[in-house]
Amino acid sequence: MKFGWIAGAAFLMAGLAQAADLKVESAEYADGTVKQAQFSNTFGCTGGNISPSVSWSGAPKDTKSYVVSIYDKDAPSGSGFWHWVVMDIPADVTSLKAGAGSDAAALPKGARVAMNDASQNSFLGACPPPGQTHEYRITVKALSVDKLPIPDNSTGALVGFVSNMNKLAEGSIAAKGGQ
Repeated sequence: MKFGWIAGAAFLMAGLAQAADLKVESAEYADGTVKQAQFSNTFGCTGGNISPSVSWSGAPKDTKSYVVSIYDKDAPSGSGFWHWVVMDIPADVTSLKAGAGSDAAALPKGARVAMNDASQNSFLGACPPPGQTHEYRITVKALSVDKLPIPDNSTGALVGFVSNMNKLAEGSIAAKGGQ
């Protein structure tokens, strides 16, 4: 009986270890703080609403596409807040330029932007309630599929769910921002 439990635990751990780590970088998040340019220009904030640059490396050779997202787990919604989700980024792309979140032409050919939690197919900058500091996490996932089988108006939660089923590797970087 004891062997069966140990073997089962080892099998589960092996499955969890299959997803490799990606190295994710962002010049705007490098010092761990969200810059004013990455704050929203709505909801009472006066930032530039410019998506940060993101680059990544270390993807498995069988990667077919990527998903990049920015998520605020601390948003007072009960479910966090998806600020930006880009899916179907081709496997030969390893970066997105600052500002790509509000300029669809700046995204790689074939990439799609899912709905953020303000019901927009674009980036929406940070804007925590006054007196609060939130963590904004950029996550990049390397996927085993070219295209996620979901509609363009999908939510960040749906993209997360389907991309996790096809994930080969993942990495993230976080920064804190407050007002």
